[in-house]
Amino acid sequence: MKLEIQNLRASVEGKEILRGVDLTLETGETNALMGPNGSGKSTLANVLLGHPNYEVIDGKVLLDGANILERTTDERARMGLFLAFQYPVEITGITIGKFLKRATEELYKSNGKTNISLYLADLREHMDFLEIDQQFINRYLNEGFSGGEKKRMEILQMLMLKPALAIMDETDSGLDIDALRIVARGVNRLKSDNFGALVITHYQRILKFLEPNRVHILYQGRVAKSGGPELVDELEAHGYEWLKEDSHEYVSNS
Repeated sequence: MKLEIQNLRASVEGKEILRGVDLTLETGETNALMGPNGSGKSTLANVLLGHPNYEVIDGKVLLDGANILERTTDERARMGLFLAFQYPVEITGITIGKFLKRATEELYKSNGKTNISLYLADLREHMDFLEIDQQFINRYLNEGFSGGEKKRMEILQMLMLKPALAIMDETDSGLDIDALRIVARGVNRLKSDNFGALVITHYQRILKFLEPNRVHILYQGRVAKSGGPELVDELEAHGYEWLKEDSHEYVSNS
């Protein structure tokens, strides 16, 4: 599966944030997206999944040739996209077990005919892998969870739903080293020719676990530079200052 982002421009509350993003993602690869605060990383994630607060001004997002900007959020999810939120929300009244059961039914159109025994065995096996207490099955989604527990719950959803392309919006933020290791292990479990990920992050530490194939730097609303993992070391050494001169021309002409 291939996701092609072409000259994507988008705004929020009347302010243009994405100013012509071009980026291609494919299954079988892990891509990292880095950039300073305000560069548009979270905006890109939300636009890709159809958040209603973001307005697309121009451009296309093609998933195997189909423009997903013309599809609803649930249709995009059924096509294989998944978003791990930077700030997962609490949902009172819906238990984790029932939430994931309904989500898998909707995704695979089982219409309530899910084999409960197989579903629970799969769920419990993934929970053990992520070191999540089995009692969480009956807790309301993210209610009273720590930051690390919420992030592990996002990865549990990924393992159960098995998306083709996952956009992970700063999943590593607020995690201690043990939680970070567990979260990365969950992502690595999905790695295959049928899975791809866009990992949005500020930091090198999660990338040491995930070993991305490509690294992209979003700067002032555009992808300013793409390359291999060595770009992370360059950022660690020089920060984002070295991009300013390269970006001056297209920022001035936009």
